[in-house]
Amino acid sequence: MDYKTAGVDIEAGYKSVELMKAHVKGTMRPEVLGGLGGFSGAFSLSSIKDMEEPVLLSGTDGCGTKVKLAIIMDKHDTIGIDAVAMCVNDVACAGGEPLFFLDYIACGKNIPEKIATIVSGVAEGCKQSGCALIGGETAEHPGMMPEEDYDLAGFAVGVADKKEIITGAEIKAGDVLIGIASSGVHSNGFSLVRKIFENELTKEGLSTYYDELGTTLGEALLAPTRIYVKALKSVKDAGVRIHGCSHITGGGFQENIPRMLPEGIRAVVEKNSYEIPAIFKLMQKKGNIAEDMMYNTYNMGLGMVVAVDPADVDKAMAAIAAAGDTAYVVGKTEAGEKGVTLC
Repeated sequence: MDYKTAGVDIEAGYKSVELMKAHVKGTMRPEVLGGLGGFSGAFSLSSIKDMEEPVLLSGTDGCGTKVKLAIIMDKHDTIGIDAVAMCVNDVACAGGEPLFFLDYIACGKNIPEKIATIVSGVAEGCKQSGCALIGGETAEHPGMMPEEDYDLAGFAVGVADKKEIITGAEIKAGDVLIGIASSGVHSNGFSLVRKIFENELTKEGLSTYYDELGTTLGEALLAPTRIYVKALKSVKDAGVRIHGCSHITGGGFQENIPRMLPEGIRAVVEKNSYEIPAIFKLMQKKGNIAEDMMYNTYNMGLGMVVAVDPADVDKAMAAIAAAGDTAYVVGKTEAGEKGVTLC
């Protein structure tokens, strides 16, 4: 008996690493030391020595049960973008620049070509956010997971000068809320998504074209999470000080927007200030979901919300557009009990 007989194919692991090397190479930054395959990833911090008080920021997350849709559709080239996005967006939300990322893939059976495809998406997410993919782990779990299943998670490390960290403490009554458009459902609430579309969770069902979506159901649901690193950097480079920033993830508006608010400040979001994407309308109708629950679960078309001084609105909007994102003025802040009002 050997390890392969027990269900772990070491040779497949070697092949996976070889196949993913080309994808990883495209994410390299000058600060990366050494190559792929070492026991740890090395990253020089010499480039941040000019900061007055450099602070490391980190974020870790996964893709949730969105992975199940990728498995059903046998489409694995974008789920890695989601894993990176969920981490680097949190780092950027705090005013940081993502520096590097590491991924972790657990699978029932290591199929090298599939693993390399997953990592190609991770590499693409790293390219979009300007961070390096300096390492990772692929763990084969026979007996714990069906052979076709896998899970994907990771973490990002970034840096910011302490004086530039976005804490929300600067938010004041009268600030303007700008929402940056999402690319769809992103990577939250997929247990409910799968319940809503439980009768369509086959490759055939997810391949069904919906006129209102302008695409198939599977393509709409699997659309990778938008990465906002460049948009937020563009606002900073335009000379705009972001007073507060909220990454709209699990918990939707109700949980995430208050996280950026100081005590005594309330956010007021106007629901008709932008067009809610068709996928959310379809989900609400098909699942007979109350509107409050939709806003308490999903991003509803806004993946990031920032608070800025009224005098900086036009400059911030132009900077976001210049980065290739779509922005809307969606509300304001006012004196009151910490929380969010949807009107």
